[in-house]
Parts: sequence; structure tokens; C-alpha cells
Amino acid sequence: MAAFTTRPAAFLGLAVVLCALAGPATAQRLSPNFYSRSCPNLASIVRSGMTSALQTERRMGASILRLFFHDCFVNGCDGSILLDDTSTLTGEKNAGPNANSARGFDVIDAIKTRVEAACRATVSCADILSAANANLPGPGSSLATLIAMFGNKNLSPRDMTALSGAHTIGRSQCQFFRSRIYNERNINATFAALRQRTCPRSGGGSSLAPLDAQTADGFDNAYYRNLVGQRGLLHSDQELFNGGSQDSLVRQYSSSPGQFSADFVTAMLKMGGLLPSPGTRTEVRLNCRRPN
Repeated sequence: MAAFTTRPAAFLGLAVVLCALAGPATAQRLSPNFYSRSCPNLASIVRSGMTSALQTERRMGASILRLFFHDCFVNGCDGSILLDDTSTLTGEKNAGPNANSARGFDVIDAIKTRVEAACRATVSCADILSAANANLPGPGSSLATLIAMFGNKNLSPRDMTALSGAHTIGRSQCQFFRSRIYNERNINATFAALRQRTCPRSGGGSSLAPLDAQTADGFDNAYYRNLVGQRGLLHSDQELFNGGSQDSLVRQYSSSPGQFSADFVTAMLKMGGLLPSPGTRTEVRLNCRRPN
């Protein structure tokens, strides 16, 4: 897929929103067809909302995908990242790596409003998102840490490497890759110099750079070609291709977009099935930003 056109971008957003269609409110009956009778127009409503959002801002596909990952990876796919803070609780939205970084909440709100109009109190916020914190792998994580953290979620090293391919779209702030472009040796010199132009040694921490410099807004396998060429933006990205156990898989994905696509879908479905801890109280929120 050479370009991130509206149609495949909308499909990506739709996949994120629907891939865990039996979220916490229906944990005992996981099924991608769960809403086929109770809300038969759900897929078309979500697709329309994502298409509109992407026509307004092409980056939004990456933002929604990131929300999905951050929601599911912490305590299961429960939509908790969508909750606003209250006077007595600081939630995931403004905690740790999400503060001043996570975005796309308005898109979810708009889709949720349309879904409620069609199927009131039926579709959970987690399902609309599915499309904090110390439990999330950081941009400086080692390969061993990545494998262990994903393994704790019953996601294999192959799942982890495939899901990392989501970095084929989106941007990162200078503060998260500054150390790599100035201090690490396993980086293409020309690429490092390019990134240093907009990310100085000090200051400018919020300046953005594309995670995939080849096709910044195209969902494809260029991310893996970048890794083979030592052009991974984040330390955790390049760890996937640095003389370790995932090198051969990265090479495979770099030359086989079809294999990457198939494995990415499989891994997304597995991640979308991550459930909250047993005993967690759940509900289908009418407004994703606050409990009923």
C-alpha cells in the first residue's frame, strides 16, 4: 500500500474500533459479530466517523490506533483511557505517557454519539475505541523488556514485532528519540543528521518527527525496511533489529508486506481480546468520558 488514502485509513480505524467487539461488558462471549443483531449498523457508523476524521486530519488514524493500544495493554480493553479526570481521581488520560500526548478523544466522542442515537446503551466505550502508565513499554525499552512485557499479556514475540509495525504511521516527540540520534551507534548517520535538524541536544522536546520517514502517512511495511537500514526512530524500534531474536522476522516483514499485514491483523485481534482483571465492575457508558 503505497499511500495512506482515506479508504484504507478508515478501514484501519474501523479495525481498531471493532477488533474487540466483545469488550468488558460481554467478556464471556467474545465474538466479532456480537453486535450484528443489537446494533447492525455499527460498522458503517464507525467507518463513516473514521473517514470524516481522516479527511480532516490524516494523522488521526495513528492517534486512534495508539489509544487502542494504551487502553488494552494496561488493564485490558475497558475504555478507561477515555475517562476524564475528576476531583478525586487522576485517570489514564493525563497519566504518564498519555499526558499532552494521547489524542483522538473527540473522534471517539463523535462516533459514540452517533452509535447511541442508533443503538442506545448497547455498545461499550471499549468496543468503540478498540477498534498508562508503568505498565506500558517505553521508547527506551530493550528487546528483552519488550518480549517480557508483551508476554505478560499472552502476546508472543511475533505478535510484539507485528504490532510494533503500527509505527509505520504517526509521529514522536523529540524528547523520546533525542538520546538515540545523538548517543547510539546502531543508527544510519545520514538519518541521525536529518533528525538532529529539528531535534537539538537541548530544548525543542515537543518537536515532532515521523516514526517512518519513508511513508509517514502510509500503512505499509516500510517501518521494517527502516529497521534493516538502521533508521528506526526510537531505541525500542531499532531493538527489533539489532542482532537479536527478531532480526529474521523483521527481514521477512521488510520484504513481504502480505505477511506483515496478516500477522498484524492476527496480533490486533489477540490484543483486542485482553480483558480487565476478574471481578472488575464494567458498564456500557452512555458518555465515554464519565461513568453512568
